[in-house]
Parts: sequence; C-alpha cells; structure tokens
Amino acid sequence: MKKDPEKPLVSVIIPTYNRGWIVREAIDSVLAQDFEDFELIVIDDGSTDDTRRLLDSYGRDITVICQANSGVSAARNRGIAAAAGQLIAFLDSDDLWLPGKLSRQVAFFETHPQTLINQTNEIWVRNGVRVNPGRRHRKSSGMIFERSLALCLVSPSAVMVRKNLLDTVGGFDETMPACEDYDLWLRISCRYPVYLIDTPLIIKRGGHADQLSKAAGLDRHRIRSLCKIIDGGRLSQSQRRVAVQVLKKKCTIYAGGCRRRGRDAEAAHYEDLIRRYQIFSP
Repeated sequence: MKKDPEKPLVSVIIPTYNRGWIVREAIDSVLAQDFEDFELIVIDDGSTDDTRRLLDSYGRDITVICQANSGVSAARNRGIAAAAGQLIAFLDSDDLWLPGKLSRQVAFFETHPQTLINQTNEIWVRNGVRVNPGRRHRKSSGMIFERSLALCLVSPSAVMVRKNLLDTVGGFDETMPACEDYDLWLRISCRYPVYLIDTPLIIKRGGHADQLSKAAGLDRHRIRSLCKIIDGGRLSQSQRRVAVQVLKKKCTIYAGGCRRRGRDAEAAHYEDLIRRYQIFSP
C-alpha cells in the first residue's frame, strides 16, 4: 500500500490523446510496479475515441484529468501542476515500463541524494519487432549537453526528476508541436548532470502513424530550441560555441532541403540564421 495517499513520493504522469487502443497497457505497466508509493495521473488531452470510458474503468486506482486538446506539452504540464510527489516520472501512452523501473530510480535518488534527474536505458520495438538503436542514440551518464545537441538522448518514459528542478528550469514549452522534450532536456543538461541507470527498464514502442517523432521537419523545431538555448543566457562560452556549430549545421541541411523543394523563402530564413551566428565560427 502507499505510505500516504495524500503525499506520495512519486507522481507518474501519462498524457494521452486518442490512444484508447493502447493506453491500457501503459497504465497496467505502472500499476504492476514493485514500488507502490506513487500516484498515477492520466491527462486525457481531449480524446474523441473511447479513452475516457477506459480511464473511468480504473476507478480510484488512477487520477484522471480531462482537458480540451492542447498538445502533449500542455498535458504534461497540467500533470506536473497537479502532482503531489517530490519525484516526477513520465510515461508516454504508447510505451511500457518493466516492473522494477520505479524502485530502481527511487533507490538511485536515495543513494545519490544530490541527483536531480536520472533515466534508465530502454528496449526499442518498432512495429512489434525489437530493434537495436544506433551508436549515436546510445545514452551516456553525467554532463550530456554537448552530445544531446545533435539529437534527443533523453526519453520522457525513462526519466525521473525532482519536481523542484522543473520549478527551476520551467516545464515543457507549450508552443512547440514537437521536440518539446529535446527542448526541456537541453535546458536541464546544460546545467545539471543527467544520470543513467544502464539497465533497460522501459519498452519504447514505435512505428504507428500518430507518433510525434514521425512528423516531418523535426529539425525545424530543434533549430528553434537551439536558438532559444543559445540566446537564453544559460550557456557557458564553450557550450554556446558548440551549440552554435550544431545550429549552423542543422540550418545548412534544412535550408538545402527547402531549396530543393522550391521553398525559397523558408530556406532564406534559415540561411539568415547561419549569418546571424557567423561571429561564433571557430
């Protein structure tokens, strides 16, 4: 049983939108954890399928918050605002946790009390088939900011974070339709180490049509995040220089793609960004 249902140690947040076909598996993987001092908050982001009926079937085992469709960032932020736990864990509604996920992460916080954020390793499944991530996707532990600039190396479903860290750096950017997690992890990892429990404790499932990670033009959103972090006054001089190098590379590639597709005005915008940051060339 939970030590105190009014003050759980961990708040688990699942945002979902029209995932009635799969969200039950995510919820059940949380309720099956061998660690029990948690609350589970599911935010229904305006679903129009049978999601609400499914969520209601859990009764008091979960807390359900319903809102008009506002995107995954708004849903996660709504869950953070409602959370009573000192530690926050996220789970995407198409992913799964293995049974020891919460207990291993809580134990890490207890044995490393200065830790603000950690994540576990993961198993990748695409269209029902296990696949191995490429070398560039391999997670590392500690100050991962520079490695994280090229692509997202933190998985929301794998993370546990102290709630007061989110109070410090802010939550998910609700104006970003995609790459909102990349944006938050950059804000965190430029200042704080992100520790890795090098054991696969989540199953990250992909290949279905409604995945945000399959949306076109994701580097456009990463470029926006890079501009934000570069101009935000958070970075050291060396961090800023590396971030600018990555930004310029992404802008060059994206602008080239726009030119090939006849989107000249859009290409010009990203070419202007390259010139804007030219002063930081090594």
